[in-house]
Amino acid sequence: MKNITILGSTGSVGTQALEVIRANTALYKVVALSARSNAALLVQQALEFLPEMVVISDESQYQAVKTALSGKGITVLTGEAALCEAAALESSAIVLTAIMGSVGLRPTIAAIEAKKTIALANKETLVVAGELINRLAAEHGVKIIPVDSEHSAIYQCLVGEEPETIEKIYITASGGPFRGKDRNFLAQVTKEQALKHPNWVMGAKITIDSASLMNKGLEVIEAKWLFNLDISQIDVIVHPQSIVHSIVQFNDGSMKAQLGLPDMKLPIHYAMAYPKRIDSQFPRFNFLDYPEFTFARADMDTFRNLGLAYAALEKGGNMPCIINAANEVVVDAFLNDQIGFLGMSDVIEQCMADLPFIQEPGLNNYLETDELTRIFARELVTKKYLAI
Repeated sequence: MKNITILGSTGSVGTQALEVIRANTALYKVVALSARSNAALLVQQALEFLPEMVVISDESQYQAVKTALSGKGITVLTGEAALCEAAALESSAIVLTAIMGSVGLRPTIAAIEAKKTIALANKETLVVAGELINRLAAEHGVKIIPVDSEHSAIYQCLVGEEPETIEKIYITASGGPFRGKDRNFLAQVTKEQALKHPNWVMGAKITIDSASLMNKGLEVIEAKWLFNLDISQIDVIVHPQSIVHSIVQFNDGSMKAQLGLPDMKLPIHYAMAYPKRIDSQFPRFNFLDYPEFTFARADMDTFRNLGLAYAALEKGGNMPCIINAANEVVVDAFLNDQIGFLGMSDVIEQCMADLPFIQEPGLNNYLETDELTRIFARELVTKKYLAI
């Protein structure tokens, strides 16, 4: 049996991870859970799985959670330091980092320093501080297993292969709800339209990222650090069916792809069970239901976020941290009707141009860059909002 901590248990990935655990109670035991503000669901999960520790990040809900779990033998904590404590919990073997955004950075570092296996669903951690995370993982002998469907696909394709034989990887993208649309169309889209993903059921932030192709941009940056690749080795191709999750091309010209239905429980289950494959009752893919696969080049002229992410990766230093923080601000603004869909890219680009660049940042530099970027991006959003 593997003891598992789930950071972000009330989100899309976290709830699906608990579905996997619920179906495999002889294999997995939950020892810690955390949520940002969904106290009701967190309490419900805690009462079902009876972990050792529960963390509610919203301090205003701490007392309610503590009262609801009184007498259950569960330690209830609140705040960012508590997240790090949960991540380093001695009894845990695997930490599933499913927290959304750069707030996942410090708990991931705490888990690495405590020598926990990381099931990484928080791509922002590697986007913001990939070089630092890789160095710490190497120092502590920690394995990082990706949970993103695309990176899980690449990881699976590389089992039994030598890293130096990778010639290129192809990260697939569904194209989101606006595939094939032009900028005139995008200038008028609403958040309701952007939240209607054709293939995946995800949280609001990642769904908007998918619509803008920023999600693919962040995945490009994440892939660089996960698989030690050069920018020239990472390509994005649009695959509307979302069955081929990614492809690896090797130096002899052969290619491997990982296929499956668009269901996040598959990569979650793979990461938690690794290095074994465990039986599941998930629906099976049938080729006859998908008689045609199509692929196309990603349109970086229309969907500028993808090009901005490549530019940030090429610049290096704290630039990916800037793009990530700016994106979190503009997505929140878009969801609150404070900025248009195309305006998100404008704000991100201006942040990249105007904020201080640091070639070799340390942890404090990343944290300061994140804070400065959020302040600057909010100011830009306010100016754009007032101009509407």
